[in-house]
Amino acid sequence: MEKNSLIAPFLKWVGGKRQLIPAINQLLPRHYNCYYEAFVGGGAVLFNIQPGKAVINDFNPELINVYKVIKNHPEALIKDLKRHKNESDYFYEVRALDRQVSFARLSDIKKASRIIYLNKTCYNGLYRVNSAGEFNAPFGRYKNPNIVNDVTIRAVSEFLNANDITILNGDFEKAVESAQKDDFVYFDPPYVPVSQSANFTGYVKGGFDLAEQERLRNVCHQLHNRGVKFLLSNSSTPVIHELYKDYDIQIVKATRAINSNALKRGAIDEVLIRNYE
Repeated sequence: MEKNSLIAPFLKWVGGKRQLIPAINQLLPRHYNCYYEAFVGGGAVLFNIQPGKAVINDFNPELINVYKVIKNHPEALIKDLKRHKNESDYFYEVRALDRQVSFARLSDIKKASRIIYLNKTCYNGLYRVNSAGEFNAPFGRYKNPNIVNDVTIRAVSEFLNANDITILNGDFEKAVESAQKDDFVYFDPPYVPVSQSANFTGYVKGGFDLAEQERLRNVCHQLHNRGVKFLLSNSSTPVIHELYKDYDIQIVKATRAINSNALKRGAIDEVLIRNYE
């Protein structure tokens, strides 16, 4: 089936996979039944593959709410996005909403609209929360941010409705427990930090430590034993090479622009790991 190029990520997300898509495309299995993505994030891989049947999941309830609202209420979301202003004072007002008791009473549409607005107008355009789970990225001062991306929202909504896509919000292990022989799972977890200071787990409260990486590897073993195909991306670090030594590991170059020091941004080694030919 021909892919629709209008179906694309509607948020910029930490660890987004757009630039790894060519390498991922080369390693996708030729045949599989249901597609699973346990850490869907901004959805770059999902929207590139555009599967007819999929189960997508993320631990972040705010993010999954945006997916559900885009699927079920695209026009109401577009309408709400149009009321936002690209102004500093207004930005901080909207950002502060999750620090108020009344936040729980906001409709799902308003919450989704808020996340998209903050994502498009905050500095570096990333979703980032503090230890209390409150959005804490500063105002970005962009001249003309694309707050109301109605074309993408409508295209993604159509895709989510026209296909058999199950949207989950929970633990990665639970998200793939129904995967069967000849299904295909893509894992894009929070990466093992390359250095002590590089810790990008701030977009999920509680982080993703070594014990979680080991649990993920154990889930990969279980999937392999059930005849499920999996592909996993992570940083090219000794711990990852050791954890997945039983599988095919390909090193790929990726440009990461998250470091606050521009001199430290650039091509770094990442890995794509798979259990099939």
